[in-house]
Amino acid sequence: MEVDWGKQVHLQLVSGQAEVFGTALDLGERVTIGGQKVAVYSWQGCTLAMEGQPDIMYTSEETPMPHYLNIHDVLDARRQEALKAKGEGPRTFVVGPTDVGKSSLCKILLNYAVRAGWAPTFADMDIGQGSITVPGCIAATPVEAPVDIEDGLPTDAPLVYYTGTPSPSDNPDLYRHLVERLAHVLELRAQSDAQVRASGLFVNSMGWIVELGYELLKHTVQALKCGVVLVVGDERLYSQLSTDLKKTDPVIQVLKLPRSGGVVVRSRELRQQARKVRVEEYFYGNRKELSPASQTARFEDLQVYRVGGGPRAPSSALPIGAASVADPLKLSRITNPQELLYTLLAVSHAPQPELLLSVNVAGFIYVQDVDAAKGTITYLAPCAGPLPGSLLLAGSFKTYLD
Repeated sequence: MEVDWGKQVHLQLVSGQAEVFGTALDLGERVTIGGQKVAVYSWQGCTLAMEGQPDIMYTSEETPMPHYLNIHDVLDARRQEALKAKGEGPRTFVVGPTDVGKSSLCKILLNYAVRAGWAPTFADMDIGQGSITVPGCIAATPVEAPVDIEDGLPTDAPLVYYTGTPSPSDNPDLYRHLVERLAHVLELRAQSDAQVRASGLFVNSMGWIVELGYELLKHTVQALKCGVVLVVGDERLYSQLSTDLKKTDPVIQVLKLPRSGGVVVRSRELRQQARKVRVEEYFYGNRKELSPASQTARFEDLQVYRVGGGPRAPSSALPIGAASVADPLKLSRITNPQELLYTLLAVSHAPQPELLLSVNVAGFIYVQDVDAAKGTITYLAPCAGPLPGSLLLAGSFKTYLD
């Protein structure tokens, strides 16, 4: 069923068994669906009660769920072996073009792993949408309980790095750098806990699968040491990865899976709208249950930086033998606060500017207003009080919150 933003439908399991992306519904439990596209699946059949009218609703006889369950069984057996041997559980990379159900498959496999007693880690490389936190982020979070149908993935202790762009194409070098930073920290965490190590990792990839996007996908597989690659709904990509990854690491297993029939193709406008909704949810919550604080600070008291030394000149425009000198990882301090209006700023844990690209971020603020005469900015923060740090990273995309 599809329920647009601003509308709500209430579901209740009356009899039988049912699940939403692998999260089991309890008998009598009332679940609210709003601004979501969900599939309710039953292995044996069930009766559901519903209040409200979805925008689209239908029943499908064809489903890839048996394939997904088989994958879970194989991964679960590997986790059991890893725990006995005190080794590494499966690291699974889910890849495919846009709108084939990659995020849904990740949720299903995460939930099945949790229901089997594991605590896998989920890493989201799709910076355009942001399922863990705001768009523009490479992020990871431990998953120790089934993903909440209403609230989504857990965000109590996420590990977040801010690219500040909705697409890796804006700064591919920064994307690579932050993937490697995330991989390093996840490696340290896995080595410190045998259960975490055996539980493994699920990685959701972006939908950019050609040319540079394809190279970035291969880099992510290698950086995160993924041993299983699940290719959803793309024969050509499956063939390419099977050939290329076997050359670099013959142990990597590349498997092909059908796309889910319930997947909805989203337009560019719908994706932009989804980004705005994700930012709003960060500050206000899924059900507008949070109360963010609007605060004013002197701009000179904050150190705001932007990543990237400006656009690189194309090689054809340079003198023969010359190379572009723009540094894609260069940090430039922003001196004009007007640039920051309607942008997201990441508040860094970094103690000094040189470490801004090595240390994860604490959270985000949204610049609502700039008073150039007074030298102040007014920003929206998740809670009142001083910021966790004075070093901030500016994003390159604008978000216009109501």
